[in-house]
Amino acid sequence: MKKLLALLTITSVLSFGMLNNSVYAQDEPATEQPAVETPAPAKAAPAPEEVAPADQSFTQVIKQKFIEGGPGFMGIVLVCLILGLAIVIERVIYLNMATTNSTKLLKNIEGALTSGGVEAAKEVCRNTKGPVASIFYQGLDRSHEGVDMVEKSVVSYGGVQMGLLEKGISWIALFIALAPMLGFMGTVIGMIGAFDAIAAAGDISPAVVADGIKVALLTTVFGLIVAMILQVFYNYIVAKVDSIVNDMENASISLIDLLVKHDLSKK
Repeated sequence: MKKLLALLTITSVLSFGMLNNSVYAQDEPATEQPAVETPAPAKAAPAPEEVAPADQSFTQVIKQKFIEGGPGFMGIVLVCLILGLAIVIERVIYLNMATTNSTKLLKNIEGALTSGGVEAAKEVCRNTKGPVASIFYQGLDRSHEGVDMVEKSVVSYGGVQMGLLEKGISWIALFIALAPMLGFMGTVIGMIGAFDAIAAAGDISPAVVADGIKVALLTTVFGLIVAMILQVFYNYIVAKVDSIVNDMENASISLIDLLVKHDLSKK
């Protein structure tokens, strides 16, 4: 996970640098075109003004608004988005790999208990991925001490597995709360800049305060968008964890019933 976070952070820094270069590169041709098309200014001048806005893609618009919002707070909010998505991707992959068909696993364990005893059932658990199989293995490993000890072992190790499932979720919640806060801070700073411009110009005309208000609104919007994106994934991860935990609890009860059925505590 550390390698994934480092890779995504480096990628964000590089992309942010390319973003600035691309915006500056787009501004330079605009000053050079009038010198090249001087022979026919009446026909050539209107064309770029009409075509350029229509040809702007969604990505170009996002880049432009990102730069207009100021690289300071917008860059920090972007880092929150990248780090949050990195944790989200790691958790989604881990939780999908942790999902086990507990019904099929119980049938395999029951067959192994009937044919080969506890060691065969433990071998089935070793060859199966997921927290359910790990809990089953711990319970079967203590089966010779009685069903009560199996139940205690399953409950204790189930808490350990639950902690592994919930690992990293608190960081996603942190970025969800931090992104809009940074956006609001950018809003406050943008409004302060607008009032400073009013004080310096001695005028309250729209042209004086437009830049500060624009920065304030863009940082707020971007922070809220980041928070909404991460919130959707956060709810999905929480729901996935709850589903796996419920499956673990139901499967653990079925395992204890299975051990009582085979009366392994006496063997």
